[in-house]
Amino acid sequence: MTITRHHTGPRMSQIVTHNGTVYLAGQVAKGDSVADQTRGCLAQIDKLLAEAGSSPARILQAIIWLDDMADFAEMNSVWDAWVPQGHTPARACGQAYLATRDYKVEIIITAACD
Repeated sequence: MTITRHHTGPRMSQIVTHNGTVYLAGQVAKGDSVADQTRGCLAQIDKLLAEAGSSPARILQAIIWLDDMADFAEMNSVWDAWVPQGHTPARACGQAYLATRDYKVEIIITAACD
């Protein structure tokens, strides 16, 4: 079984596919608000999933890290408008220190290939 990596750097790959499954690196985005950053993360996820032959309707699991759980409702307002209803993945959301203090949201996705 072949493992394929895309956008590979010295530390990580943005996309790894294996046995019909797509694994995305944690996606972060710049923005002034949690909503802006969440929209940016989801736009990157859309692009990477399409490149890997998948889509938001094929997401199996999402792990979301927030810098502050007080931002849960704001992040969810963007997530709920984006995630395909009837195809919502298994999901977890927790609080964590992210790579820099500028980041408020990080989203990790595992999906099935189309």
